[in-house]
Amino acid sequence: MEGKDYAIFSGNSNPALAVKICEYLDIPLGGADVKTFTDGEIQIEITDNVRSKDVFVIQSTCDPVNHNLVELLLMIDAFKRSSAKRITAVIPYYGYARQDRKVAPRVPISAKLVADLLTVAGAHRVITMDLHAGQIQGFFNIPVDNLFAAPVLLEYMRTHFNKNLVIVSPDAGGVERARAFAKRLQADLAIIDKRRDGPNRAKAMAVIGDVAGKVAVILDDMVDTAGTLVQAAAAILEKGAKSIHACCSHPVLSGPALDRVMESKMESLVVTDTIPLSQKAASCEKIEVLSIAELVGESIIRCHQGDSVTSLFV
Repeated sequence: MEGKDYAIFSGNSNPALAVKICEYLDIPLGGADVKTFTDGEIQIEITDNVRSKDVFVIQSTCDPVNHNLVELLLMIDAFKRSSAKRITAVIPYYGYARQDRKVAPRVPISAKLVADLLTVAGAHRVITMDLHAGQIQGFFNIPVDNLFAAPVLLEYMRTHFNKNLVIVSPDAGGVERARAFAKRLQADLAIIDKRRDGPNRAKAMAVIGDVAGKVAVILDDMVDTAGTLVQAAAAILEKGAKSIHACCSHPVLSGPALDRVMESKMESLVVTDTIPLSQKAASCEKIEVLSIAELVGESIIRCHQGDSVTSLFV
């Protein structure tokens, strides 16, 4: 790490992505022993000197969510106590983002609590990607750079789905995202009228827009149990779509998600590596993984040098 005034470290949630980011930046991954005692306690030891350095710690708060979150918090505290000049939490997937408001009496606003924990632990800045709700940036009293996987996904779409294309939003909340993609791709837009029966349970109702005879690409920020996705695909198929694909930033793929994707009429599911896939998911022929390592790496170097990050997405 000698000769550099910034350093990259990683927890155990997504080490493969951290290695790719370091390869792009041409810098070695910082040394850190992140272990777990037999009773579940996490032990952190930073083995490189970080005094007066700009430190970036890469950790997605994906499954196991709470373990990875505590790992991140303890690493930030370790850097703070090691006299790092500035600590940036690079969180490609921000867990608890779906709990961003009170939807019932006597429930927490978990996304706000996580923001407070990161700040109290000692983070000076956060870099994240495709927040489920953009207003979560306002939960922090420190700078937040919310990156977008759009450049990576758009490039793939232009290469693979360049004719007779319709971008489909699986719910009303994703319309703005879908419209932005449709505009850049000069494609049509459709929306699924979805009614949710409960957490992780949804029923796709009607397709708003013309999908008949077209290549339909369902666009979402994440795929969790894939219930919404496969029901949206079924609704689109009934309306006469030629073929159905899906794209998302965060492949959470929990519970029955993988089986649902494999059994669905979708031809492909394009995801990024903000979350590492299980061995079974990685071997699924329908799933295509795109890397956001260069995008995150460029954001890291721009943050370090004080350059604009927003210009990456203009």
